[in-house]
Amino acid sequence: MLSYNVAGLLRSAPGTARRYTVHESVLEIAADVRLAAPIEGEVRLSHTGRGILATAVLTTALEEHCSRCLVSMAAPIRLWVEEEALPSVDLETGRLIDPSAEPEALRLDDHHELDLAQPIREAIFMAEPIAPLCRPDCLGLCAVCGAELNAAPDHDHGTVPVDPRLASLADWRAPGNAG
Repeated sequence: MLSYNVAGLLRSAPGTARRYTVHESVLEIAADVRLAAPIEGEVRLSHTGRGILATAVLTTALEEHCSRCLVSMAAPIRLWVEEEALPSVDLETGRLIDPSAEPEALRLDDHHELDLAQPIREAIFMAEPIAPLCRPDCLGLCAVCGAELNAAPDHDHGTVPVDPRLASLADWRAPGNAG
C-alpha cells in the first residue's frame, strides 16, 4: 500500500508522526523498467504544521540484463524518499487551496489521501543501475565468438592473428613500459 489517509494526522499537533510498514507492494514503473521483487520497507509520515513530510526507506529489485554477459538478472536497489505533501483542500473549511504559490509541490488529494506512487517511481528511476552486473567478477562475453565466459572460464581460441591494419601497433610500447 502506497496511499495513506492523513486527515487525522493533519488534525494532530505539528511533529506528530506515524509509521507504516510497506510489505509486498507492487508498482507499475514504465514499459522498459519492471520490478523483479515487491517493494518492502517503512514509511514515516509527520505533520509539519503546513503539510505532511513523508520519509520512506524501501528496497526492491529491478529486472535487468548484466552489462557484461547479457544474462537476465534481478538488480537490488535501496530507495530513500523524502517529500513534503501539501493539502489541496482546507481541512476546516473544505475550500480548495490555490496551488499556484507552489505548483511543483506534491499535493494531497481532496479526500486528504497521500499517494506516494509517483515519488517512489521517480526514486526507482534515479536508483536504476547504469551498468548492472550479475556478479562483481563477471567475465562477460568472448570478443571473438560471443560465448559467455562465466559458463566457460577456460574458453580459448588460441593465438588470434593480428589484423594487418593494426600490425604496426603490436610492436608499440608506451614510454616507460618495458613489457
